Amino acid sequence: AISADGEYIAAVSADGKGLYLFQEAPKELAGKPTVQLLGSGSILNEVIRAQGLLAEMGIAAPVWNATGYLQLRRDALEAGRWNMLNPKETPKRSYLEETLGDVEGPFVATSDWLKAVPDQISKWVPGEMFTLGTDGYGRSDTRKALRRHFEIDAEFVCVAALSRLARKGDVSLDLVTETIKRFEIDPEKANPIFD
Repeated sequence: AISADGEYIAAVSADGKGLYLFQEAPKELAGKPTVQLLGSGSILNEVIRAQGLLAEMGIAAPVWNATGYLQLRRDALEAGRWNMLNPKETPKRSYLEETLGDVEGPFVATSDWLKAVPDQISKWVPGEMFTLGTDGYGRSDTRKALRRHFEIDAEFVCVAALSRLARKGDVSLDLVTETIKRFEIDPEKANPIFD
């Protein structure tokens, strides 16, 4: 659904479980370095824009719509509890583990909320999940400026994705630093959590 101001509003996934693949990476990027992008609500617009920017750099970035982080957490906790209380039975896997179990990471989750919101599922995400969120204080005259302040716009999503890929050795550190310069990101800017 689209809001009156043109922002994408996340709908509940077709299966109602809290996460679904919203948009695959372009097919021509098959076999290229891959990072999974998670977004929810109106920030999904920035995540989709980041997917396009990364594609220009030869990076595959499927976009996942996380419609219910708490729902995903509760399901994962329930599976863990059942497994603890039924040690002789075949262990159950949570929806999150089933959905992402064979998905190649790393993962970057971006939220208009505090990082703690997506972080609540990180334990069950395979590999590494890096989170961007609105921790700290900020005032701005536009949503665009506020997202830049909190480091959650498409450009920061790209930098986060590239930095995770560089840690894996899939892209060069030079690409990360060049992208920071290209997007006019100031590495010396105060962290919003303290600003």
